[in-house]
Amino acid sequence: MKSKNNLKKREARKGFAISSIYIVYAAIFWGYPFVWLFILAFSKWKYIGTPKFYGLNNFIKVFTDPIFWQSFSNVMNFMIYFIPLVLISSLLFAMGMKRLKYGKTFVGLAFLLANISSGVAYSIMFSKLFSENGPLNQLIDKLFGVKIPWFTNPQFALFSIVLIVLWKFIGYYGLILYSGLNGIPREIYEAAKIDGATKWESFRYITLPLLNPSIVMILVLSITLSFGIFTEPYMITGGGPMRSTLTPMMLMYTTAFNKMNPTYSATMSIIIAIISFGIIWLTRKIIERDVSLT
Repeated sequence: MKSKNNLKKREARKGFAISSIYIVYAAIFWGYPFVWLFILAFSKWKYIGTPKFYGLNNFIKVFTDPIFWQSFSNVMNFMIYFIPLVLISSLLFAMGMKRLKYGKTFVGLAFLLANISSGVAYSIMFSKLFSENGPLNQLIDKLFGVKIPWFTNPQFALFSIVLIVLWKFIGYYGLILYSGLNGIPREIYEAAKIDGATKWESFRYITLPLLNPSIVMILVLSITLSFGIFTEPYMITGGGPMRSTLTPMMLMYTTAFNKMNPTYSATMSIIIAIISFGIIWLTRKIIERDVSLT
């Protein structure tokens, strides 16, 4: 009995020794920045000297800042466009992958390549493609006699950013749904067919409910992405026109480094994190369901 207890203690020490590496890493690279973030949020500091206690003034300024709320409104508009489009496109991609007999790996990797591409590189590429005299507008002009103001009209500018981000994530999100489709037993569809269910009824009452975990995962990733988007609008539109593509991440960046006000930027990041967490929690509460195949 004693030797058994000694063995458990040795195993516990080994486990702690192994996990202590991650604990130290988390304390340095996660714990310290979080503590410093909250210190900044209640301070006034311009990178020089010691931060001075500022109370709730930073939070009051954020809540009364129209530019901050415009950036938040832009994120909500972005999600209104992006989430339905990415769900439908990813689902079509997954269902197409399911029907492929040959070349699934090639098609999957081809679409996934967009996800790992450099944000700066493809932003430059799309800025040329969508420009006023770019190849896309030249084609539309020849076919329909009009040119679309992709980056000069506020709503078109935001929609253009949505299309670019959509191009990047269709493959990634589609593969998530594809793995979910592969997890649905074929026997369920066969039983439904015997009972006289149509393809639409099978899709509505079998596929969609059993894909709920994958759909919820994509929704969570899409909401997180929407609040964290930076590279595409920063590189292509710079937040314009009329701040229609200004995102919270861009506002935080310019506030912290261009306006030299890191404490105000830290406060905005905390508020945005709380809002995004609340939206994700509410989304999961409304949409997420327990799925069981037994």
